Amino acid sequence: MALFPKLLAAQDSTRILTQAVYFQWIQAHHPLVRQANLLTAAASANLLMARGGFDPKITSDVSQKSFDGKNYYTLTESGFKIPTWYGLEVKGLFHTASGINVNPENTLPAAGQAVLGVKATLGQGLFIDERRATLQKARLLKNANEAARLNAINDVLLDAAIAYWDWAKAYGEWQAIGQALSVSEQRLEGIVQGYLQGDRPAIDTLEAFLQVQNWLYERNEARVKYQNAGARLSNFLWYEADTPLEIVESVRPPLPDTAAHRQLLPGVEEYVLTAQAQHPQLQNYQFKLAQLNIERRLALEGLKPKLDIEYNLLGDGLRLGAGNDGNGVENLLFQNFKWGLSFNFPLFLRKERGKLELTRLYIADTDLAVQQKRLEIANKVREAYREWENTQQQIALYETIVANYRRLLEAENERFRLGESSIFLINAREQKLIEAQLKLVSLRADFQKNRVKTSWAAGRVN
Repeated sequence: MALFPKLLAAQDSTRILTQAVYFQWIQAHHPLVRQANLLTAAASANLLMARGGFDPKITSDVSQKSFDGKNYYTLTESGFKIPTWYGLEVKGLFHTASGINVNPENTLPAAGQAVLGVKATLGQGLFIDERRATLQKARLLKNANEAARLNAINDVLLDAAIAYWDWAKAYGEWQAIGQALSVSEQRLEGIVQGYLQGDRPAIDTLEAFLQVQNWLYERNEARVKYQNAGARLSNFLWYEADTPLEIVESVRPPLPDTAAHRQLLPGVEEYVLTAQAQHPQLQNYQFKLAQLNIERRLALEGLKPKLDIEYNLLGDGLRLGAGNDGNGVENLLFQNFKWGLSFNFPLFLRKERGKLELTRLYIADTDLAVQQKRLEIANKVREAYREWENTQQQIALYETIVANYRRLLEAENERFRLGESSIFLINAREQKLIEAQLKLVSLRADFQKNRVKTSWAAGRVN
């Protein structure tokens, strides 16, 4: 499929694919980027699942026994339970009991019995429990998945940028060799005319013709190299409905910028500080540490005794506080109630202490990994920056070299016009000039690639 149908509406004009548009296209359609975006959806689903631990629940339970035509008992319990963030659970239930053999403990008023109760955790689980820890870790996982998503996109864009500037480099080389071929063809035409007029020997036409053939060969090679670079670039270009795209002849890259290297580069420490603060890999470690600290808090909570208390208000039918003696408040609080207390504490706490120590070891291990990763990233940023900075200096040097080779060629052409030189020397000078121009094209492409590599090492290509 051709690249950008709307962009290529006018097929008679050449369109330049800029890196900015190229990156936008990749981030919108590339399968690996879309796959990375699934991490965000997965984290949201995981967070939704963790929040489900605090969902109110509607309950209903019916138990009946019938034998020999007799209803021994029918017991029902229906209502709701609401867990809360602070370890409290509120419930509202309605019980009924009927039959000839109801357990005295289950005997209820004829109208049934409403129950309004609360269960509180006062020991282990007061400040954090498994349910709250799961929700907190799910929130951190959402951030961790976002960091993983950015890191994956970072890697994709680095590979894409290298392919893009290889494409631009191949185009620049093809153009430079094409210009050399054009100059050689013009020179050959002039020498042939000179030979026909008796001013040039026949051997000069052969020498000029060989140079044209050499540049024609080099141009064909450069064109294939450019087309292959475009094919590699197409690996990163996709469209809707998972449709792969391919570069067409009417789309070309810009020539590697001739002025970008003259810009003042940002300081390397700016990139290092950016990496320390924003690199997705470091952020992922920080979220992992935060999750481990939640585990540590949960393990510390396990050193406390379990102490749960439950209090239920009982009613006659739906009337809470109903009774024969006293007023409704007295019956509600001091007569018609049911309460319970549960206490549990292991004597040696070996399981709990082992879990806490293991969590502390995991935290120490992650802290060491963070320090190592921070150092590796800082060194990687400085390494990429030094290559970027060196390429900038090399471009300035090679621009001077190209200018000097051009002066030599111009001088050799002047000597040839005066009869003091030969086609062989002109071809040699021209060969050196084109080689220097190709090197300059390569350096300018490397400058852009090293700029991207520095941003990638800092964690932010785009």
